[in-house]
Amino acid sequence: MATHNEWFEIIKHKDDLYIIREKLAEIDPRYNSYYTNLFLLLGSKTALLIDTGAGLFPLKPIINELIGKRDLKVLNTHCHWDHVGSNHEFDEIYIHEIEKLTISRPTNISILKSSPKDVVKRYEKYNYSLPPANSVKPLKDGDIIDLGDLTLEVIHTPGHSPGSICLLTNRNELFTGDTAHYGTPYLPKKKLLPDFLSTLSKLINLCEKQEYIEIYPSHEEYVVGLELLKDLHKGIENIENIWDTRVKNDFMRSWIIDDGKFKYDISRI
Repeated sequence: MATHNEWFEIIKHKDDLYIIREKLAEIDPRYNSYYTNLFLLLGSKTALLIDTGAGLFPLKPIINELIGKRDLKVLNTHCHWDHVGSNHEFDEIYIHEIEKLTISRPTNISILKSSPKDVVKRYEKYNYSLPPANSVKPLKDGDIIDLGDLTLEVIHTPGHSPGSICLLTNRNELFTGDTAHYGTPYLPKKKLLPDFLSTLSKLINLCEKQEYIEIYPSHEEYVVGLELLKDLHKGIENIENIWDTRVKNDFMRSWIIDDGKFKYDISRI
């Protein structure tokens, strides 16, 4: 069985940006996602951890080693279990105000009991219910997070979840959470896809105003460019034309549609 140092892959991407990766497929391959990416930004005064992962192994000792004497803020891009699993290790969590109550309660992950992977047995100590955050602070669209020499703007991007957010730094880095990534994006039900397209258009317009942009999704590939948002927007626009190719995914209670570039996971509920 892996230790926490073996479970997390720690990548120093820049002097002040670490990517901390977990293999989500090693927890449950039925989510059709291989990697989860957590991000640690080191400002001159304060560090920011973006998401806390699946909660299988202790995360805080690793973060403490990396941030030095800086203060720490911890933020969830949204409330899904693979992004909030270690919330309880930290004193305070920031999340969009819509999902504040959700992470203030335990997160039921009993569905993972049927995972084919043995590592999920580590969740038995929680009885397959992730502990809630100790204290939750709400965020809203337009909020600014100040780390000293580095600031991030909160962008509300509903679709993947009602309270999903992205974060844009003052040096043109966009952290998209699960709003946009290559692989298998999880989308709202079909009738809500026009609203999600509006979310993507909002991000595209914002990014096109920048001289350049680096995009850091919370799953699979990083760093990517603006083409991710444009590819995803174009693909979702075309879903109606390939709707008859859909396949039912009973585990996710969704439809799967594969257009060769994305494998869309579209909610049925």
